[in-house]
Amino acid sequence: MATPRPRFHDLMRYRVQHILLVSSLYDSFILTEDGHLNEALLRQFLELNLTHNPDIVRVSSGAEALALAAADPRFDMIVTSVQVGDMHAGELASRVHAAGLELPVVLLAYDNRELTDFLARHGRGSLARVFLWQGDVRVLLAIVKSIEDERNVAHDTGRMGVPAILVVEDNIRFYSSFLPVIYAELMRHTQTLISEGLNLSQKMLRMRARPKILLCETFEEAWAHFEAYRDNILGILSDFEFPREGRIDRSAGTQLAEHVRCVRPDVPIVLQSSIPENQAQADRLHADFLLKGSPMLLHRLRQVLVDLFGFGDFVFRTPDGTEIDRARDLPTLVEKLRSVPAESIGFHGERNHFSMWLKARTEFALADKLRPRQVADFPSLEHLRQDLIRSITQYRLDRDRAVVADFDRVRFDSSASMTRIGGGSLGGKARGLAFANRLLRESDIDAQFPELQVVVPQAVVLATDVFDEFMESNHLAPLALEATPDAEIDSRFLDAPLPESARRDLEIVLRHVGGPLAVRSSGLLEDSPSQPFAGVYRTVMIPNRGELPDRLDQLVAAVKRVYASTFSRRAKSFLGMTPFRLEEEKMAVIIQRIVGSARGERFYPDFSGVARSHDFYPTPPARAADGVAAVALGLGRAVVDGSACVRFSPRHPRRAASFASLDDVLENSQREFWALDLGRAAGVMGDEGAELTRHGLEQAEADGVLALLGSTYSPDNDAVSDGLSRPGVRLVSFAPMLKHEVFPLADLVRTVLEIGQAGTQSDVEIEFAVSLPGTGGGRPEFGFLQLRPLGLATVHEDLEIGHVRTSEVVCRSSVVLGHGKITGLRDLVVADAERFDRGRSVEIAQQVARLNATLQGQGTPYVLIGVGRWGSLDRHLGIPVTWNQIAGARVIVEAGFKDFRVTPSQGTHFFQNLTSCNVGYFTVNPQAGEGYVDWEWLAAQPALEDTGFVRHLRLDAPLTVKISGKTGEGVILKP
Repeated sequence: MATPRPRFHDLMRYRVQHILLVSSLYDSFILTEDGHLNEALLRQFLELNLTHNPDIVRVSSGAEALALAAADPRFDMIVTSVQVGDMHAGELASRVHAAGLELPVVLLAYDNRELTDFLARHGRGSLARVFLWQGDVRVLLAIVKSIEDERNVAHDTGRMGVPAILVVEDNIRFYSSFLPVIYAELMRHTQTLISEGLNLSQKMLRMRARPKILLCETFEEAWAHFEAYRDNILGILSDFEFPREGRIDRSAGTQLAEHVRCVRPDVPIVLQSSIPENQAQADRLHADFLLKGSPMLLHRLRQVLVDLFGFGDFVFRTPDGTEIDRARDLPTLVEKLRSVPAESIGFHGERNHFSMWLKARTEFALADKLRPRQVADFPSLEHLRQDLIRSITQYRLDRDRAVVADFDRVRFDSSASMTRIGGGSLGGKARGLAFANRLLRESDIDAQFPELQVVVPQAVVLATDVFDEFMESNHLAPLALEATPDAEIDSRFLDAPLPESARRDLEIVLRHVGGPLAVRSSGLLEDSPSQPFAGVYRTVMIPNRGELPDRLDQLVAAVKRVYASTFSRRAKSFLGMTPFRLEEEKMAVIIQRIVGSARGERFYPDFSGVARSHDFYPTPPARAADGVAAVALGLGRAVVDGSACVRFSPRHPRRAASFASLDDVLENSQREFWALDLGRAAGVMGDEGAELTRHGLEQAEADGVLALLGSTYSPDNDAVSDGLSRPGVRLVSFAPMLKHEVFPLADLVRTVLEIGQAGTQSDVEIEFAVSLPGTGGGRPEFGFLQLRPLGLATVHEDLEIGHVRTSEVVCRSSVVLGHGKITGLRDLVVADAERFDRGRSVEIAQQVARLNATLQGQGTPYVLIGVGRWGSLDRHLGIPVTWNQIAGARVIVEAGFKDFRVTPSQGTHFFQNLTSCNVGYFTVNPQAGEGYVDWEWLAAQPALEDTGFVRHLRLDAPLTVKISGKTGEGVILKP
């Protein structure tokens, strides 16, 4: 029987029009409620289905989801996070099924480790699909389209002849990466076809007749689809290894290809594998081959798809249909509403034209607000007119603080909180800032602290499409993805021109924006809970002084240096520890006003800091849940690099952890601060951080900054007094704020952390800078610089360490991070306590880095043991390694000096990466009776390599490491 001729309204009968999203506010913000991310998402739907705009409703618990789904039959699909408050995703899916609700439940996980643990415990169960969020908003498009295609394929492909592509892959991370790429490529293909349509029906037909993508995870599923639609299969993209007959079959892909070739030799087949030798198998089957380990995998996938698998103005009308005016956007809509005849407003209001038009423009909140209102609800049409004008105007005012504005060269407003240049993603860090903006808008923080300005400093974001165009137009990917030296990458990137459109946009920005700017990274993967990428990418500060052409050159160079840091050795090393691919990373750039004031040629805030809602090392009476903050005078580099600073609990500010005793005060007090050198513009082109300079406290005192932060040590009576009224040694203590509350620092930090926790439903970390008013007066400014959820290890079960004799222990500590039992570690890298020389700590760091590189290259995890604080850039506090220089360590031990008690610096980028990567982290201070390291036993072990300061040991039998996440105790047991 001949295939019936399709008409556009015959196709895609099942469409996901209403999605029930079960997630925290933070997760849903990332996916659907940042207006511009949502606009990008809906643009994909509009391009695929014209007027088909999915509606998303969010709830925060499984119970709410079940009640709403049962009461409201409009929902077509449920998308859920792993844990939804009162139940996990598997239980939610089971209860949806048991309730007789014919709704596919799709799990969208945000962390690979959490997903792996969930599947090991609960399996797939009743879940329709499982996806992994990897920073690309298009994954939601892939989820929706894959469910739609699965439901429509029997009719559209089986009866109407619409082609289909089989994607056979059981690895969740891979197909979560593949499917968005495939659907994006299909969109470009579809748009080409649409332009060839001669009338609306043809255009709609071409739109809806796009190929179906059928995701299969087993041999049987793939073969059943092929047999059912063999004549309409456009091509097959398959893994080599996936389940067959209930077990993983390494030859499943080749067998599928052989079966297909017997039936339809002409079907293009692409086989993919992480094993290069499998290319021979693909060649035998006349199939194309993709290497999963290739840095160009996604680029090649797009090539394969191309080579092998080949809405508008609001029109005001009178009731008889006559057009009387048009509005192109919300401002012109308000303008026209003031002048068009009242009967036209009534005509459109009765038909919900306003709410429909707004929804098509992704203005969902306003559309949902207007839709329930009926014309009959108003005394007159004039009252309706005024209500519409008032509602839209208020909405725009509220939105501008919480939503990133599109950049417009004519109407650019430098006072807008955040503006986007280009399309694509904002990246993780900018998303966090946009979310912080929303939280601040919805909180009552302005009423709580009316004397302060609590703001996200104004920023312009170059979105990831600009990065893509820069990379593609200059053909930089092959160079950048390979093991190219950082200096060569920097040079090539600096020589490559920025896209002209973006350069012109930046010129307009600089015409309106004065004062120093921070040019900050915002990668897709940055600031995720599991891999925050803290300190991995570059931040460049520029004075933004001089003539416009020079300022523009400085800014463009800074942007390109941030781009180049995406491919630095540091970034590549860090990504090697994660399940992500460097090729998947895209870089957005934040150009943000620096909080602070100019003092001569120095520009800096009064102080900066980092705060966490969870304190890993609370000092009684503080508890872990009370949080911790670290603050320092000047720019925040002093905090994030591990230099001396003040640590305190926001709930117990008078008990600053850094100043438990007079010795602590003298040892831990900040002696220098960082500032931007306004006269060092050339630093942008030099080494990282070259634009910053260090100054002594006498300069801060002369600048008038130290008075509200300082104390004085008098050697005559061996005492510290608050303030600077007496002669003596100046110290940064923050006592005027923490003890005398001249500024509500502790209350403000605690409040902001609570707002962040409520919004993300998790513990959070924030970065901030504060500028206090000078002699000119004004309100102090608290600049919100960063918000990220904390990736805390989940303790599912107790781990008993039990009684262990000292003779059996390499290391014991009651101050340990992590959880679990680690076995199989035979290698140790030891910076011996007896050999350590503080004056040569930089040399020692280099030796450790070399051994780490060797072991990491061999895929050998190891135990790292040393004295002082690992990762501190203050060489006198420890060994100044960067994270990538010890990234191969599975367990890290830091032991205090004989004359100095080591305390982990919780605000550092190093510490953030360490905790998020679930590295076992032991802190030992034997001189204070805190833990133990058997240095004699370590010294007695033969060294595989001895550099003089650092020894590489390889034991005959493995060590055993036990860490209790509940008690904070841990031991490393001898073989």
